[in-house]
Amino acid sequence: MGEAALVNEALAEPVLRVRGFCKRYRRRSAVEGVDLTCARGEIYGLIGPDGAGKSSLMKALAGVLAFEAGRIEVFGVNIDSERAAEKVKDRIGFMPQGLGLNLYPELTVEENVDFFAQLRQVPAPALAERKQRLLKITRLAAFRARPMKQLSGGMKQKLGLVCTLIHEPALLILDEPTTGVDPVSRRDFWAILTGLLRERGITALISTAYLDEASRFHRLSLLYQGRLLDQGTPEQILARTPGSLIEFEAMDAGRILSRLRETFAQVEGYGARMRVFVPGCEPAQAKIAVTRALDGQFKAPLRSAEPELEDAFIALLNERGLVADDTRLRLPTDPGPVSDHQGQAVIEARGLCRDFGDFRAVDQVSFRVRRGGIFGLLGANGAGKTTVIKLLTGILHPSDGSGRVADADMRGAGQTIKARIGYMSQAFSLYQDLSALENIRLYAGIYGLDRKTTAERTAWVIAMAGLGGFENTLAGQLPLGVRQRLALGCALVHRPRVLFLDEPTSGVDPIGRRRFWEILFHLSRRDGVTILLTTHYMSEAEHCDQLALMHAGRIVADASPQAMILALQAEAGQLLELEVERPLEALALLEHRFEGVGLFGRRIHLFASSPDAAEATIRTLMQGAGIRLTALRARTPAMEDVFVYRVLALERGQGAP
Repeated sequence: MGEAALVNEALAEPVLRVRGFCKRYRRRSAVEGVDLTCARGEIYGLIGPDGAGKSSLMKALAGVLAFEAGRIEVFGVNIDSERAAEKVKDRIGFMPQGLGLNLYPELTVEENVDFFAQLRQVPAPALAERKQRLLKITRLAAFRARPMKQLSGGMKQKLGLVCTLIHEPALLILDEPTTGVDPVSRRDFWAILTGLLRERGITALISTAYLDEASRFHRLSLLYQGRLLDQGTPEQILARTPGSLIEFEAMDAGRILSRLRETFAQVEGYGARMRVFVPGCEPAQAKIAVTRALDGQFKAPLRSAEPELEDAFIALLNERGLVADDTRLRLPTDPGPVSDHQGQAVIEARGLCRDFGDFRAVDQVSFRVRRGGIFGLLGANGAGKTTVIKLLTGILHPSDGSGRVADADMRGAGQTIKARIGYMSQAFSLYQDLSALENIRLYAGIYGLDRKTTAERTAWVIAMAGLGGFENTLAGQLPLGVRQRLALGCALVHRPRVLFLDEPTSGVDPIGRRRFWEILFHLSRRDGVTILLTTHYMSEAEHCDQLALMHAGRIVADASPQAMILALQAEAGQLLELEVERPLEALALLEHRFEGVGLFGRRIHLFASSPDAAEATIRTLMQGAGIRLTALRARTPAMEDVFVYRVLALERGQGAP
């Protein structure tokens, strides 16, 4: 029976059926009236930001959370009581949200697996075979004896997946399994799922806040504030949200961005590249609309591109009036002095090294960040990114090497550096039981601002962060995107010349993330603030002017995002996308013949050094297997493709590029 027939048969008797699901916590409604159906052999996505209701729905489906209204059926069983849930729990593998939260820190990798196997009553002969296979495909076999607490974030997630799979469940319920892990671990995770789908026909319900993962799902539901925005295949959702994406290059990007924001709700700056989504227009009409909005002040070749699901998601929010008014506020210009020395290096690392006993965490790291630039530090978990930031900010002392930050030597001017920089940690560094105003004033006091300056800077932060109406709200009660902007404002209250950001948008919804990046772009282009950040959102990396890719404590690539993409194409070849009738069978035929082969929903991506020869080979293989090839097109690689290709090449011992 073919894949299409299997799916059609499965839709008649779905593995999961949800109707009118509602969950409330006291007086707060977390999920309201959600419907969905998930077929056997399907990878189904729940996509939305923190607070969208994903975790509540998944816990209820796993039988570990009661709910107030609606009906849930799992394998045909109505989950209306603990007794009913017990009937299907042996067929379910549930992994909750959080890095390793279902694991035991003091136990080793192998001891964790054995514990879950015993809990699930897996026979010893079956355990030995499954454990060997799962540890091999997750690349954890060499770490059997390592305590879980000493694993990186990505390794913890893969171990959690092994423990979830050890009893071979028919249904996987995975709550944000790729959040907070590096792109290589994300790619490993999807490869594992693809293998399970092909070999055992499992069903998987997976939640994520990463909209760039949407193309990997067969079907998905978009959730926002507990309600269903849309559902279907990624292609169906895009088709129901018409519009065109227009891109062009602009030297004075800050001014152009402000100009376009007067007309369009969805405008982004990616270095010197402008990106504008024009709803309800074909490309030719959209180009005319963008040209008219620029009012003759700027002339450059405009090109159309394919809109992404994030564009559709935000367009849906705009269409339904769910976008807060603060996203359209004009950003105030910082009245501080702006130097003309745009090419001057404000952050400079020269041969930085840091040893922890016999372990070298940072090894000969060198880079320069010009004034007003946005610099992204990328790397797998444990690559040394956080250690580099701690060295530059004076928190740690280098074992060797030197560096300067804001005209101060990092070796002997720790306090000077701290006074000249702003730092925003992943945890946002706010006092949750203080109001927004109290947090701003506290940070102003920490940095020694006088009363007049504090009043001026407080007004600036409130305007910059869109905090109007939230001044007296406790930080812990603010929406996540607003809380994030408050933390940024506190880091900027003393008007620093350099800003360090550690995973600043983790868990924030797309609207909040775009608003945040608009602020960063403004700070960089209009106020001359130099920004160094780390991020796990590879799509965000393209916002940076320059990127440094770290691996095992070393910098292995240092260039602009566009230069990295061009270098990848020169080395790996053209990225091709295939649409075929039976993608799992096609994947098996292509995996050992091409580089970078991966399944994206019902599409396949691969690299080809000679596209014409590759197309001929692909068509011959598909024809020989009786698989219809419906489309084959070239695509531009994303930063995730660059990251994964480089790191895997290094792991295979091919050396740094």
